[in-house]
Amino acid sequence: MNKDLFCKGYTWGFFAPSGTMQTEAAERSMERLASNGLNWICIPVNAWQESFASTRIFSDYERTQTDSDLVFAVKKAKSLGLKVCLKPMVNCFDRAWRARIDFPSENPEYWDKWFRSYNAFMLHYAAIAEKTGCEMLCTGCEMAGMDKQSDRCRKMIAEVRKLYSGIIMHNINHGDEFRFDWLEAVDVIGISAYYPVTDENDRSLDRMIREFDKRTDVLEKAHKHYGKPVMFAEIGMRNEQGCSQYPWDFHNRPEKPSDEQEQADFYEAAMTSTWNKDWFCGYFWWDWKAVLPPIEKAKANRDFTVFGKKAEQVLKRWYSKND
Repeated sequence: MNKDLFCKGYTWGFFAPSGTMQTEAAERSMERLASNGLNWICIPVNAWQESFASTRIFSDYERTQTDSDLVFAVKKAKSLGLKVCLKPMVNCFDRAWRARIDFPSENPEYWDKWFRSYNAFMLHYAAIAEKTGCEMLCTGCEMAGMDKQSDRCRKMIAEVRKLYSGIIMHNINHGDEFRFDWLEAVDVIGISAYYPVTDENDRSLDRMIREFDKRTDVLEKAHKHYGKPVMFAEIGMRNEQGCSQYPWDFHNRPEKPSDEQEQADFYEAAMTSTWNKDWFCGYFWWDWKAVLPPIEKAKANRDFTVFGKKAEQVLKRWYSKND
């Protein structure tokens, strides 16, 4: 546990349609989330590009959270005593994963165009994060193509720092812990920690802890390599049997039974392996909806959220610890 910065956090409101964050239902959702002992919340905002090969990032008036949505949500979070990480995220209308956004190295003009658009996007939200007092800003999420552009990324971070005075976190994917030499330019290295920790023959808690311990050893080496604290900027799994073998996967498999215990054990194992590491600074679990279903229907939901499931009690037990 990094005592100077330890995020007992969760991501809230991903893909919430425009206007949703300002509803009473969204306020009740955040209140329920905060009651689990959180001290931080991560609020994503979604922008778009047409495809993985497009060079222009833009807002969608139905899907992108408005600036007033974000101001309202940040104010609500602070009223609950939470610190806030604002997380601008790029998505593709062609459903390509944002890590696939890339251009041929022999055509640098494409990267020039794309970074002009990305920088404008990021600086807009950096200004909002500064104005609203967000304590952390995430400058990218699982953007492996972008992150290979070291000089351009360093310049982007330098421009963000001109507008934003808080903590800068950059979110890379698991497996990319040593790929990008420019990460010493940020304050916190965030990992999308969807590590597979079981197989078909052994989905036990003990197996999960052993596997997370292996990953923790790698993360400590990354901390020493970059000289920066590390956090799980995203982590989680759905409550479907077998998902601990592929925690990143969001596709429902109707033939598989629900399994709240496997999801709860994943939470237990991740926090058991990382909680007391002095270079580790916390979690933004994935993800809690801005509008919750009725509690009696919560267990029927097989998404990443732990609302009303066994894993919520695991989360609350760990997050209520005073150490």
